[in-house]
Formats: sequence, structure tokens, C-alpha cells
Amino acid sequence: MDSLIRRSAPGRVNLLGEHTDYTGGLVLPIAIQFATTATLTPAYEGYTLVSHREFDRVRYLSVHDRTPAMKNWSDYVVGVLREFQKLGYTPAPFHISFAGDVPLGSGLSSSASIEVAMAMALLAHLGVSMTSPEIARLCRRAENEYVGSPCGIMDQFVSVAARSGHALLLDTDSLHQEHLPLNAGMLSRTKLIVCNSMVKHSIAAGEYRTRRTQAEEGQGAITALFPEATCLGKASLKELDAVEDIISADAFRRCHHIITENGRVRAARRAMQCGDATSLGRLMTGSHLSQRDGLECSCDEIDFLVETALSLPGCYGARLTGGGFGGSMVSLVAEDEAERFLDQLCEAYRSRYAITADAWICTATDGAYALAEDAGAQ
Repeated sequence: MDSLIRRSAPGRVNLLGEHTDYTGGLVLPIAIQFATTATLTPAYEGYTLVSHREFDRVRYLSVHDRTPAMKNWSDYVVGVLREFQKLGYTPAPFHISFAGDVPLGSGLSSSASIEVAMAMALLAHLGVSMTSPEIARLCRRAENEYVGSPCGIMDQFVSVAARSGHALLLDTDSLHQEHLPLNAGMLSRTKLIVCNSMVKHSIAAGEYRTRRTQAEEGQGAITALFPEATCLGKASLKELDAVEDIISADAFRRCHHIITENGRVRAARRAMQCGDATSLGRLMTGSHLSQRDGLECSCDEIDFLVETALSLPGCYGARLTGGGFGGSMVSLVAEDEAERFLDQLCEAYRSRYAITADAWICTATDGAYALAEDAGAQ
């Protein structure tokens, strides 16, 4: 066992495919340059110590500790440890600390980056290996079962398996993945700009859970009538129309968003293969309108940012990214307008809401697997 293990996992921005990953649909995220790094060292006191540089809090655990969730960031770490223990692994005592720069509550998946960094460090500590899907599933279980957040698998999967310079097209039902380059045609002359509204969100809160429950209501009705449509990722609008009278109006709207969103991801694949920035941007904007009106998960601040972005020179498209109810928006912008776009967007937001938003030009980075290879056998 090595004396020190350091593993990193990135956050993410989702280009298309929102609220589709818990119903077997399609997603199109990238990993971004912001990441969480876990540093693990052996311990001999018979307990684990968990700390984070960004929080004034340390959590002590015995090796066989079974304390319930504490409703803070450390639950993401302990949840991953619990999942390893369920698989029969008993790690030798260790200290683990975390540091990172993924903005918290921004919709850029700080939680998944913590989970995946923890999982990668524990794998190295134990001297065992898992595949990308196995790691992603384990981390999702940790968040679903210990943390209590009803998230899908997109965030964990892209944090593990992303490739630099590419978006990850993931079928969340089969977990089939395809890496789509971001440097074809007109896309090679664009930048992805993310703006954090500074409106905090928590997907463990009730609204996200309600959306999932409503979507599952519609999914269950469709599957009962059309058994081949085992999830919304395999359902059509025609099948949704057939169950409209037996599901709630809210369930119908949520499912309409999800089914059309899957269609937008398929269309985005074709646009990216052709390097068609105009079509990709149009699909992103269409996704935002569907989230706003069908999923009803946007907010005034995000809507203002999207409308402002679309009014600025060089913007191909813009949308809410992440679970919603706050968080961030992402814009596809011509490279030669990117810096001016960023400044004008933030100034307009500051003038309207008296909020200084964080905004970044984001690059598509490697996931934790590649980062671990780069780290070497440390």
C-alpha cells in the first residue's frame, strides 16, 4: 500500500439532455477544468478522518461505523465508503482530505466530483479496479441511498469517463457511450461559456424529487400500455399522447420535455458530427424553453441570463444546465466574441439583480480514469 494516494475528479457542464438520465434517456455533458482532489494516507488509530479544505468541519468514523447521514458535504464521501463495504471491502484505516474548485450549488456537479474522487482513491487504497460503469453506478447508489438525493447517473459517469476535447453522449439505459469531438467545422471556432447565477440549488430538495416522481408516473403508464417502451428513453410522443387522459397534466408536461429532449440530443449528435454550431445552438435554446415551460425547473435569474445571452453578438444558443431551480447556464459563443460576451453578460446581470455572477470559458477535460493514469502509480 502506497503511503499517499491522490486522485482527482472533474465537475461537468451538460450541453443537452436534462432530467433524462433517471428515465433511461440520453445526455450530452462535458467534464470541465474544475475538479475535486482527494488525498488519502494510511492511519493507525483505527478510524477514518474526513476533511475538506473549503469547510470548517472534520468527520471521524470508526472502520465499521454506521452513523446516519449528517446532511452536509461529508455524506457524499461516507456514502461511497458504505457502498464499498456493501461489496465486501473493508479498507484499512485511512485519513482522507479533499480540496477543489468546483463551485458549490452551481449546477456543475460538485457532489459527483467528490464521490468519484473518493471512489478512485479507495480503489487505489484497496488495490482493486472497477470499470467506468461500475464506478459510476457505485457513486450514484451512494448519492441515492445514503445522501438521499434522487439523481440519475450522468454526473458520476462523465466525471469518470470524459475525454479531453469531447462531449460524452451517454445512453443512460444501456450505458453505451460515444465521445463526440468539439473541434469539427464551425464548432472549432466556438467557446462554451458558463455563468453561475449565484442562486443556490440542492437537488436533494423537494422540487427535483417531485419532477422525478411525475416523470415516473408517465413512464409507468406508457410502459403498461406499450411494454416495449421500457423507459422514456425508448418512448415516443405518440405513446405519450395515448396515455394523456390517464396521467396528471404535470406528468404529461414532464414526459413531453423528456421525450423531446432525447430527440434534441439525437439531433445534436448529427450537428456535432458536421460541426454545425448554428444547429447545436438552436437545440440548446430549444432545450431551455422546454425546461422553462414543460419541466418548470428554471427561475427568473436563469431566464434573464439566457435571454440576455441570446441578444449578444456571437451567441449561437444558451440554456439552463444542471438540475435547475437555480445554478448555472451555458452558452455556445463564437470564439472571437467570447471575452466581450462574458463581460457584457455579467454586467447586464449585475445591473438587473445587483449580483456579481461568476462566469468562465470552459474547456472539455479528461475524466477521473485518465487523470488517474496521468497521476501515475503513486
